Amino acid sequence: MPLELWAGPECTLNRVGDRFNDQLPASGFETRLDDLDRLAGLGITRMRFPMVWERTEQERGSYRWEWSDERIARLRELNVAPIAGLVHHGSGPAWTSLLDPQFPELLAQYAARVAERYPHIDAYTPVNEPLTTARFSGLYGHWYPHHCDDVSFVRALLVQMRATVLAMRAVRKVNPAAMLVQTEDLGHATSSPRLQYQANFENLRRWLSFDLLAGRVDPEHGLWKYLRRSGASEEQLEFFRQEPCPPDIIGINSYLTSERHLDDRIEFYPAQAVGGNGRQRYADVETVRVGGSIIGSFRERLRETGERYGLPMAITEAHLGCTREEQLRWLRQAWDAAHAVRAEGHDVRAVTCWAAFGSFDWNSLVTRNEGHYEPGLWDVRSTPPRPTALATLARQLGHGETPDHPVLQGPGWWQRAERLIFPPHGPIESMPVQGRPLLVTGATGTLGKAFARLCEVRGLPCVLLRRQDMDVADPASVDAALARWQPWAVINTAGYVRVDDAENDPRNWRENVNGPVTLAKACARHGVRLVNFSSDLVFDGHGERPYVESDAAHPLNAYGRSKREAETQILACAPDALTIRTAAFFGPWDHHNFITLALEALRRGQPWEAAHDQWVSPTYVPHLVQATLDLLIDGESGIWHLANQGAASWADFACMAAEGAGLPTGLVRGVPGASLDQTAPRPRYSVLGSERGLVMPTLEEAMACYLVDVGPAEGSAEPAADVAPSRETLETA
Repeated sequence: MPLELWAGPECTLNRVGDRFNDQLPASGFETRLDDLDRLAGLGITRMRFPMVWERTEQERGSYRWEWSDERIARLRELNVAPIAGLVHHGSGPAWTSLLDPQFPELLAQYAARVAERYPHIDAYTPVNEPLTTARFSGLYGHWYPHHCDDVSFVRALLVQMRATVLAMRAVRKVNPAAMLVQTEDLGHATSSPRLQYQANFENLRRWLSFDLLAGRVDPEHGLWKYLRRSGASEEQLEFFRQEPCPPDIIGINSYLTSERHLDDRIEFYPAQAVGGNGRQRYADVETVRVGGSIIGSFRERLRETGERYGLPMAITEAHLGCTREEQLRWLRQAWDAAHAVRAEGHDVRAVTCWAAFGSFDWNSLVTRNEGHYEPGLWDVRSTPPRPTALATLARQLGHGETPDHPVLQGPGWWQRAERLIFPPHGPIESMPVQGRPLLVTGATGTLGKAFARLCEVRGLPCVLLRRQDMDVADPASVDAALARWQPWAVINTAGYVRVDDAENDPRNWRENVNGPVTLAKACARHGVRLVNFSSDLVFDGHGERPYVESDAAHPLNAYGRSKREAETQILACAPDALTIRTAAFFGPWDHHNFITLALEALRRGQPWEAAHDQWVSPTYVPHLVQATLDLLIDGESGIWHLANQGAASWADFACMAAEGAGLPTGLVRGVPGASLDQTAPRPRYSVLGSERGLVMPTLEEAMACYLVDVGPAEGSAEPAADVAPSRETLETA
């Protein structure tokens, strides 16, 4: 039986205080029935389906089945079997909680109603990750009821586990063959020698949900005394021995942030990483950030689970909140790990593409509603959702094809030396960056240097080219460079950038039209992807709303005309090329951009003149580079607008930066653009929007990033506080 591909949308419905946070409307999955067709198109055999209690029984005793009726019927038509999830990091409707002794019976009643309405459903996850939810709700205080003690943790865990047993009992009265697919996050702890006892405790505790269901928790169990000391009665524990309900499939979820390292050498760590157990103070950080050896994650978790229980297993969540190539590498490694452990003789059934439509606010463990979005197999910032490279990879896996994306040849950041940010434990292991490179032209320019810098961070092989390495306007030079480096894509950042001089300088046409078109023709012949950059200056500025990709271009100046001509010719000769229109660069690595120069002048007490009648979309260079790389990896083509969301006159933009840096805005003098010796005519309003997808952060977010990245000497008075790492959100080193 081949390894199956499963999938599911992020469907957390948790409670913080009196606020219920629901991922399904946030991602739009709630309203898009055709998302099921998208999932089925991957070749999945099962879907983790959100039959979430809090959504269905919003009023006690009244069930809203219309939503699930329509979708369950569609899944039957698509021949995709659902795994019904009833509680997903939640605590039930408002009239109950994880500490309510009636919670198990209440959930069982709901499970019975589900089974009666959908008797053909043959797989259930009554409570997703009960141990994790008990920790976050009863031990760490993140989620309702926000307790922070062992008694509440144990009580919340036992309530959820009893609810699981009773729910499956109720379901099996209707469908005796119904399977329990029990999920859990099996994070593993390592430690410094003096904290080995704590690591041992946590490594045993992570099995508790499965041990309870399997009837293994007896007086000889290593946590029996802890459970009794934390309020569990013998009767409560004996229930699980008398009514074992072992999973039919153990669902393993594994996240890099769940692999923890405990260290008593607290002087090596930031204050926010330091806590304790009441007996000893220690730092608690991700193992990947401190471990000299490369962590194994899925392979090790599958292997040890198979050895412990001997039951069928599946990876029930494979998700990484990171850049696109790292998401691809994570999913591919999960798939390979499942195959490797199967080859060892363990029964691994499936790998689940999780967060198929992305997830929201896991950077704060879903404790704040800030709209922080991590794309998944589809990016819902486009309408309809735009398939990412992850969808292509998943489809290849689901149809038994060999994945072929060139970025898969490289190691993930968790396998490279730059993963380490604390003193490492043990000899440092790392894997070299490898694979076909990207060629980036414009070695001396702001954008070219930024691409080289961020490609290195992202583990993308990159060759930064000067004109003598490849003259983009010389066909022979281009062909020679492509033959020499064998790239999978070329990012052309070279070009003539002096807008006013372009009015009378013939080099503008050579560099901005002849060069990119020559490069596009060569890339098309060699089967190499191309990214080229255009400008907001292709528009005349007569509009009253942000320009989108399909709006007619009417340039006012020679620079804009050259950019528009390049767009047209590239589209004709290389339809799969990606053209990025952008505007008004600012960034932390170029000291000659508008904002950096403005802040320098204001610090010296000098006035700064800027146009108050020309409105633009300022673009933070790191955001532009990251978004461009993601779109390139996704295989996007045609024209895309990439600028930070928002608009400002040049004068307003300078004031925004001054205010953020704690400098007087009164020195910013708004003047007519015509008074600034601008030879080339400028559009009054060249703000960029997008009809293809709003993938760039807001201008306010961009400015905040800039002021942090340039540091307190050049930016804000104080650097922003570090954000504690979350369970599901990972950033490159």
